[in-house]
Amino acid sequence: MERSNRLSADDARLLALESAAIAGHTLKMIVLEPSDVPLDLDRLRESVDARLRAGSRGRERVALPDAHWVTDDAFDIAAHVRRRDGTAGIDERSAWAVTGELMAERLDHRRPLWAFDVLGPFADGREAVVARIHHAMADGISCLRFLDEVMWEPSGDVPSPPRGGAFLPAVAGSRGHELRRLPATLLRELGHRAGDSVLDRGIGTARELAFATAPLGELKAIGASRPGRATVNDVLLASVSGGLRAWLAAAGERVGRMRAQVPVSLHHRDEGPAELGNRDSFLNVDLPLAEADPLARLDGISAGTAARKAAGDAQELYDLFHALARCPPLERAVERIAAGPHEFSLAISNVPGPRAALAVTGRPVERLYSVAEPAQRHALRVSAISYAGTVGVGICTDPEALPGIAGLADAISGSIAELRQAAIG
Repeated sequence: MERSNRLSADDARLLALESAAIAGHTLKMIVLEPSDVPLDLDRLRESVDARLRAGSRGRERVALPDAHWVTDDAFDIAAHVRRRDGTAGIDERSAWAVTGELMAERLDHRRPLWAFDVLGPFADGREAVVARIHHAMADGISCLRFLDEVMWEPSGDVPSPPRGGAFLPAVAGSRGHELRRLPATLLRELGHRAGDSVLDRGIGTARELAFATAPLGELKAIGASRPGRATVNDVLLASVSGGLRAWLAAAGERVGRMRAQVPVSLHHRDEGPAELGNRDSFLNVDLPLAEADPLARLDGISAGTAARKAAGDAQELYDLFHALARCPPLERAVERIAAGPHEFSLAISNVPGPRAALAVTGRPVERLYSVAEPAQRHALRVSAISYAGTVGVGICTDPEALPGIAGLADAISGSIAELRQAAIG
């Protein structure tokens, strides 16, 4: 079946979310191993350009006002793949600051909605490629498919993950628009009015980022040690809970129950690399920040997510919002409630990334991080992605609304260590 060039309803909705404060893109920070030879920018451009097939979304821009994807006849690879001036010799924390500046910059709507910026070489010989891709073009899963299509290659003798099968969602499949369990789903997911949150703040255009890394095997071992065999995502949520508990307490803020929204991808396992676009839903999960025992926090979160996944809440919510599209005023009213600060305080996403080690023009990738934007009255956003046995955690905020998130990254690392010590010694 020929792909329609009109933006899907989901893609158009995400494009329309842009505002004075919201840029609308996701960011991946791809950290390359140290080398005495800087990344060859011309080689990277040639490689990406050659791999962008005719008809690829990477060669298309959005034509308004009718919201169609059209071929960019003036496509210029140099406008999309470039080196960031002034980043030679900087250290890791300075690279975080530059990446925050890039997160705040808008993608040019006159061109395809993506850009790769090379940072460095850093003082330690590493470099980074900062990839920004608009959410109207791709969600968390399909964003990785795009990077697999145009940038990544196998590293050494390790086989590359098969295209279309490497980045699988935690929940997939469709039961159609039956909405048969909707009342119970709505009781679990919506209508749980939360108290005032320190994260309920307006945001402007500035962005500050911070990052943490943990071994994937360690998170799996923590989960496997629990009676209900908590998932890696459960352990991540518990780690963020512990980090928030410590960080907020150190700032003198009240620590209580906090509700998190967890995006869920509904992409199918058999989709090919050309299947970009958005197919997302969500779950709302209580984070028991007041609980002092890290394992009790983990067990409570694990029980909550297991019940929601078993009931198929994410698919029910996806079907609901698409059914409401037939009545736009009602759809807007329900979406406004669901997205409000009294339904959830922050979003925490976790995308399964490449399992095998990768490279960029022959340069091995050392770490991979993902970053998503905060929102008005949701001033903090946490994103995680796995890569070759590690999990990278990216944190994003407006520093004028919520300063000091480098301390939160450190607190999340400390929370993982606390869970490891309590669970497996």
